[in-house]
Amino acid sequence: MSKFKSGFITIVGRPNVGKSTLMNSLIGTKVAITSNKPQTTRNRIQTVLTEEDRYQMVFVDTPGIHKAKNKLGEYMENVVRKAVVGVDVLLWIVEPDETIGKTDSKIASQLWALNIPVILVINKIDSVPEERVAQAITNFSKMSDFADVVPLSAKTGLNLGELIDVIYKHLPYGPMYYDADTLTDQPERQIIAEIIREKSLHALSEEVPHGIAVAVDRMEKREDKDLWDVDATIVCEKESHKGIIIGKEGSMLKKIGSNARYEIEQTLDKHVNLKLWVKVKKDWRESDYLVKNFGYKQEGE
Repeated sequence: MSKFKSGFITIVGRPNVGKSTLMNSLIGTKVAITSNKPQTTRNRIQTVLTEEDRYQMVFVDTPGIHKAKNKLGEYMENVVRKAVVGVDVLLWIVEPDETIGKTDSKIASQLWALNIPVILVINKIDSVPEERVAQAITNFSKMSDFADVVPLSAKTGLNLGELIDVIYKHLPYGPMYYDADTLTDQPERQIIAEIIREKSLHALSEEVPHGIAVAVDRMEKREDKDLWDVDATIVCEKESHKGIIIGKEGSMLKKIGSNARYEIEQTLDKHVNLKLWVKVKKDWRESDYLVKNFGYKQEGE
């Protein structure tokens, strides 16, 4: 066990650069939800990748770094701030952009102050020419001396093995923090709520998703059969949004429920009877109480 390496690796970056997709790809299963809309990830999500007798990597996914506009945004900023303290390696995920924006510069200034190895990960290299990837590496490398630079595609899996090898190089020798078969620290109710929210993000129009939360009200196994009854509520901020979520004759809500039930069953390996409701909680993202009530709590709360 003396040669065993372990540590915590925080994944940071702008919204929509592929942080959750990368984490899911690294552990080989879906734990974090994904979409092309900002604020998809709201909580700190930990997943665990273990190769017995060699390493245990605990990945911490974080919300996209952005300027807070409400209590939920402030919560997300705090999640990121806490997630980079005391970790062993930082993965800074960027896209192969030709220019470096203000948010990137802000992230860079925060990371260098931590004195932690920072691995620059250029994601989505499958979507652009090689010359553009090379230029992105050159541009970002001017900002600082990275511990390593790894271009990859989280979507296709290209160069994921190389990233794991690079992370391993920078990990300290240490103990196994979780059982070898552990994949995530997320409770099942949280996973279910996030899957429902993901399917809502995919199905709904642009103005609705930022203002929704999902609460799992009941999760019980039937005594007479291998079936779990799950009742959940999609919470939105406006009456007009409630109508959009429900859809004509309930068609949108049925679509969200059907898609969510399928993925819940695939993810948790359980047969599920899912029932969804929609409620309006005006301006819930501005309420400390409601933000915490919907599961967005700081550690220790």
